[in-house]
Amino acid sequence: MGNWLGNDGNWIVAGVVTAILVPVLAFAAGMPFWIAAVIGLLVFAGLVFLLAPRRLFEGLDIKMIGRGRVAFARELLEGAVPAAQRLETTADDITDKQTAARVRHLVEIAADVFRKVEARPESANSVRRFLSYYLPRAAEVAESFAVIEAKRAPDIRQLEDVRAVLVKLEDAFVHYADGLVDAELGTLDTDLRLIQASLKEDLGR
Repeated sequence: MGNWLGNDGNWIVAGVVTAILVPVLAFAAGMPFWIAAVIGLLVFAGLVFLLAPRRLFEGLDIKMIGRGRVAFARELLEGAVPAAQRLETTADDITDKQTAARVRHLVEIAADVFRKVEARPESANSVRRFLSYYLPRAAEVAESFAVIEAKRAPDIRQLEDVRAVLVKLEDAFVHYADGLVDAELGTLDTDLRLIQASLKEDLGR
């Protein structure tokens, strides 16, 4: 993932490109330094703008959704970012392949929840416990596994206990992610029954 709610990578890229471009123009192309500097400045400003990360909830009709709902969703997501980043980092620190894969799966599910909440801020309340409790706890448990695993003589039973908890956390993650999908389906079952009733009335089957 690497970019949960956007970052300042555009400034870094723009700075690197400018740092390379100015000397090339000034020395390799023989351009006067002040002209190269001006061009570099323009390129820097352009890249900062073009590569700027998309803002949270960009493109949504905030007035229609409600500023309060959007503010609540923003607070939940921003508060959950540190735990998500810790979980992602820890997945790379774990050497046990099966456990590392499970932690990466947790990261993928968390990212999916982030995307869904950003798309539908009104759904944030349904995953509040996930974002404020399960995600931080998952990061703590994964970090504990990495610490135990790094010992010269790891406690096998401790590792198995942590693995068992990660399995249950994975179930909880899936539960909350699928809950968001179920909410999007809304009245599907009712709609299907009404359609079937209409078809039976009109077509006799």
